[in-house]
Amino acid sequence: MWGLSSSSCTSPVSRSSSAVASGLKGFSPVFAALGDETRLKLVTRLCDQGPLSITRLSAGLPVTRQAVTKHLGVMEEAGLISGVRLGRERVWQLEPRRLLHARQTLELISRQWDEKLERLRRLVEG
Repeated sequence: MWGLSSSSCTSPVSRSSSAVASGLKGFSPVFAALGDETRLKLVTRLCDQGPLSITRLSAGLPVTRQAVTKHLGVMEEAGLISGVRLGRERVWQLEPRRLLHARQTLELISRQWDEKLERLRRLVEG
């Protein structure tokens, strides 16, 4: 969805649960930012169309440009996007590394759950 290839993943496969938990602290703002439907739409637009101005980002959304500006602020604070002033406009773009790290974290958690569920299955089946 975000155009991030899994081939560039370099996260270690065998990290402890406590290491994952401590690593998640830094990603709480990222996951919170991505937990909003409007922000997900903005991320998708930036991914699909590249850097965009607030005018282009807010086109067709059922919220005001002011609301979009607030959403962009949340995402910028989380490190998901950055803005560059070009003349009178500010152009926003994704920060793919932050998304890639969030994806790696989710993949690591998924692998841990798969391992735990497999152990439970073996235990139950005896």
